[in-house]
Amino acid sequence: MKNEEFQNNREKDRAEEEIINQAFQELLNDYLASKHRKRVEIIIKAFNFAKQAHKGIKRRSGEPYILHPIAVAKIVCNEIGLGSTSICAALLHDVVEDTDYTIEDIENIFGPRIALIVDGLTKISGGIFGDRASAQAENFKKLLLTMSNDIRVILIKIADRLHNMRTLGSMLPNKQYKIAGETLYIYAPLANRLGLYKIKTELENLSFRYEHPEEYKVLESKLAETAAERDKVFTEFTAPIRMQLDRMGLKYRILARVKSIYSIWKKMQTKHLPFEEIFDILAVRIIFEPHSAEEELNDCFGIYVAITKIYKPHPDRLRDWISHPKANGYQALHVTLMSNRGQWIEVQIRSERMNDVAEQGFAAHWKYKEGGGSEDEGELEKWLQTIKEILEDPQPDAMDFLDTIKLNLFASEIFVFTPKGDLKTMPQHATALDFAFSLHTDIGSHCIGAKVNHKLVPLSHKLESGDQVEILTSKAQRVQPEWANYVTTARARSKITSILRKEAKVCQKEGEQRWEEFMQQMELTANEENLNKLLKLHHLKSREEFFTLVGSGKINLGETDLNALKEKSTSGWKKLLSFSFGLKEKEDGAEKETEKEEGHGATGEEAERINTKEILKLTEESIAKNYIMADCCHPIPGDDVLGYLDENGRVIIHKRQCPVAARLKSSFGNRIIATEWDTHKELSFLVTIFIKGIDCVGLLNEVTQIISRQLNVNIRKLSIESSDGIFEGRIQLYVHDVEDVRTICKNLKGIQQIKQVTRVED
Repeated sequence: MKNEEFQNNREKDRAEEEIINQAFQELLNDYLASKHRKRVEIIIKAFNFAKQAHKGIKRRSGEPYILHPIAVAKIVCNEIGLGSTSICAALLHDVVEDTDYTIEDIENIFGPRIALIVDGLTKISGGIFGDRASAQAENFKKLLLTMSNDIRVILIKIADRLHNMRTLGSMLPNKQYKIAGETLYIYAPLANRLGLYKIKTELENLSFRYEHPEEYKVLESKLAETAAERDKVFTEFTAPIRMQLDRMGLKYRILARVKSIYSIWKKMQTKHLPFEEIFDILAVRIIFEPHSAEEELNDCFGIYVAITKIYKPHPDRLRDWISHPKANGYQALHVTLMSNRGQWIEVQIRSERMNDVAEQGFAAHWKYKEGGGSEDEGELEKWLQTIKEILEDPQPDAMDFLDTIKLNLFASEIFVFTPKGDLKTMPQHATALDFAFSLHTDIGSHCIGAKVNHKLVPLSHKLESGDQVEILTSKAQRVQPEWANYVTTARARSKITSILRKEAKVCQKEGEQRWEEFMQQMELTANEENLNKLLKLHHLKSREEFFTLVGSGKINLGETDLNALKEKSTSGWKKLLSFSFGLKEKEDGAEKETEKEEGHGATGEEAERINTKEILKLTEESIAKNYIMADCCHPIPGDDVLGYLDENGRVIIHKRQCPVAARLKSSFGNRIIATEWDTHKELSFLVTIFIKGIDCVGLLNEVTQIISRQLNVNIRKLSIESSDGIFEGRIQLYVHDVEDVRTICKNLKGIQQIKQVTRVED
């Protein structure tokens, strides 16, 4: 029997060995087929090292762990287009985290560059966010620190995340929500910012698939059902374009680009539209080889002129990303044309080089650059500088840190002009004050206002693309604390914080001197006890705050302070007694606090225990007693939801797509709990329905008849506004679940004059 078991294990090991070697051989073949110089020996060395380090370790799916680093290395090689250093780092990326090997070992065997990248990819423990520590935010911060030295760190991390998303099915639901949420919040925008459009799209689709499986399936089947019709439209639309391009003697290919499932769903949510009313699902991509590198631009515009002779272009929908590339290096000419079927279709014109950049982002620039740097590298440098500025600004809160990253690194760009006509790129939502600090710290700190397009505007004015901005300054102006609310860029915020901090230190020193002089004049001792009396009098918590207010003249020490100081202290024995009791009480309190932390269930470990047992059922009784419905998204039975275990041990229920939940998944993923509804139409929940259509007499009566009488639903509030024959209305009503909402929307759509019905958040 033992012999048979031994034989089976050997056969199993041999089969696994064969799978591993085959996967690695595929990686080697892919690398050899690339344009990189062939450094096969170091890749084989990294593979053998990683294979030995991960020996006997299995993934949750049951497959040998080494297959994960190999898969990540394949993505790095094929889908991002990186070379041997990155492939080695990808093969080794989990060695330090999961085995006994150290970064020093990696450096000794593979050199400092690979060691630096692996170090950036290795998770860390401990925290710099204080009480609100988040391991996720910590890891991301370390990733960015290393990334500002070597961009390949983040490219490999994105490849790692992509493979994890492709194999997410074997994880527990709470882990799926955490990883999918973090991917959507951080990694998909990061891939987009680095120009990895294909990877960004796949990350979004995979995240959506795990967070909203039913909606994903519905949209997938609807896309499949309409595929034949789209193919027909594509063939008809491109036939005359092909003829024209053939006449021009260009080598080209024309592809149909179908909008991703996630993009369709997002548009349905933001525009409150059904699938049938999303008209830009199909786009056409023309990819050509220019006659020569110098002719690339002319060929692009030549194609544009040729196709606009066939179809009429939309006057407001020309996007010239060739003259002004996006910050991620993307270049193309986008034009929207009216087809013979009366349908607007977007056409994207790009060269093969531009297409490579669009698919592989910054990694592709290295393939095309000749000699020194390029404009693209300049854009990359600018971006890395922004990262350094964000990291220089200490963010005590994990959520604030991630929000700053999202706001500064992933926001769309706007183009604004100086009075002399120089072009400046700023993040979307940047204000006049942001612009002032982007020019120079002195200009920002003395800014009193701005002229935008020759009109006077306040510091908080949000800029738009195409604005011409002139900053007005005054030597008398000083940085104000409220300025922090007027800016969105990391640079401006860090400069404002730094200036205010310096001024506060000067005020503190001045305040301390005034306090000592005051105490001397009153013939009192400037000790801790007297200082505490004044802190209590002015309702302040720290001595620094007190000295700052005294130094700035906001507190003038006088008679009231003197009276407070002359109040008799308690006698010595009583003071000692209260101190000892206070200490005991504090100790007892600390013990209780510890017990509370251990038994209260407000930790990530507790959330983990709940999740490994089962998915939490949201019943009528549990909702009433234990759970809180989030005010930010108002979930109701039938919505895709998750639970968040807060610091007080309460479970707060959020919709999975709620922006607050997205931040929580990205910052405190170990507190996320998988939940599902188990209610039986006993509880009522408040929802808001938005309606829009053509105004007519008796419409309101018809709406209330359907809701109140036919469906027996209680209306809480109804408001309708009409203008130029079009009405818009919001109806607040009580329902049991999502099914009720669907029925109400369906019945309201039956009214001829109503053209749009959708559930919205208040």
